[in-house]
This record gives sequence, C-alpha cells and structure tokens, in this order.
Amino acid sequence: MTAKKPATFQSIESVKGTSTAEEVAARLRSMIHSGELSAGDKLPPERDLAKLLGVSRPTLRAGIRSLSAVGILYSKQGAGTFVAARDESPTLDSSPLRMLSALHGFTSDEMFEARIALEMSIAGMAAKRVTSEQMTTLAEEIAGMYASLNEPEQYLVHDMRFHQIVAAASGNRILTSLMNMVATILFEHRSKTVKSATDLKQSAEQHHNIYRALRDHDAEAAEKAMCDHLIETQKVQRSEAESNGSSPR
Repeated sequence: MTAKKPATFQSIESVKGTSTAEEVAARLRSMIHSGELSAGDKLPPERDLAKLLGVSRPTLRAGIRSLSAVGILYSKQGAGTFVAARDESPTLDSSPLRMLSALHGFTSDEMFEARIALEMSIAGMAAKRVTSEQMTTLAEEIAGMYASLNEPEQYLVHDMRFHQIVAAASGNRILTSLMNMVATILFEHRSKTVKSATDLKQSAEQHHNIYRALRDHDAEAAEKAMCDHLIETQKVQRSEAESNGSSPR
C-alpha cells in the first residue's frame, strides 16, 4: 500500500495584505476537498500551522474554530485538532451561497428567515428520531454553554455544535447540509460581534428548552422552542452589530 504524501500547507496570500479567518477556513476546506487532508488526519501544532500558512495565531484559531463549529474539524483534549470523518460532517461548501449573498445583497433578516424555516422542520423531525446517544451529546454541549458564559467565542462553538447535533438527529442529510450552509455564514458574522454579548445565560436556557422538547419527543414544542430561540438570536445579533458600530444589512 502506497503511503499518503504529507499535506503541503502553503502560505495564504491575501489581496488585502492581511489574511482573515475566512481565508484560513477556505484554505483548509480546499485541502480537504482535494484530498490533501483526509478524515482522521491531524493538523500540525498551532504555532507551526500559523507559520506555514503565514497567518497570526489568533487568525488561525478563529478559522479553525469556524470549521470546528460546523463539524469539519474536531479537537481532542491534549491530542490536537483532526479532520472529521466525511459521514460525520455532511456540510456543503458555503462559498456559493456567500457569493450569491454578495451579488444579490441577501440581508441578515433573509438569512435568518431561511434558517428558521429549515431548523423548525429539523427540530420537529429530530423530536421523533433523536437517539439516547444524541441526547447525551446535546446535554454535554449545553453544559459547555453554561461553563463558557464568560467566554463568548467558546460559547458560540458549543451553540453551533448543539444545532448540528439536532440537525443530525433529524435523519435528513439534505436539510442538515442546507442548514449548515446558512448557519456557517451567520456564524462567521456573529463571531465578529459575539464579544459584545451581554446575556448568554438566556441563550443557554433557550437551548435547554429545545433539549427538553426533544427529550419528550414533542415535535410541536421542539419547533416552537427552536423558532423562539432563533428569533431571539436574530435580535441579539442585531444589537451586537450595532454595539460594534456596524448594522447587519
């Protein structure tokens, strides 16, 4: 059997002179799509990878965090960061949607409307199909949210993972992939504003409401809890953007 050629991490050259977390995420996605990085591969240590890509360590961390949030990468305590198995990460590339958004000026409100429509259906399906193992994982993510109330960026990762698990519990990979496309873009926007978050405990409690509805296999309650949460999240994100001096389109 021929040994796999080691991945080549080429430096990112940004037209703006400074590389962004989105460019880091795009480079790593590209390497996964091309086969340079495969499921189970371990990324180089943070210091080394930042040097290889020619980016700062905070920028690298932000890029890795966005891919971890949508299940493309995952971390093992004390072991490092790894590429997730393909069947664990049914995430479509969000680049086409991002391009359409730029061309047609999709507003944040339109993106949230799409996400609400998708995730309400997903929550209803998940209430009927969720497994005990998935409920355990959801509980762990909620515990992570409460533990990171004073660490907004880490909280956001637990938040995104929670929604991913709910989507996986729906058993519909098409809806899961579409939800991830929209949620990834909203995650990228909010990761820039979440430092201004003032009450993450309320968000954690909303996730707990969704959890309870799923645990009770109550599809109607799950749909309502998901809708209420996303509507409130939309308001919060708008407020955070205004606090940062920029209003969502």
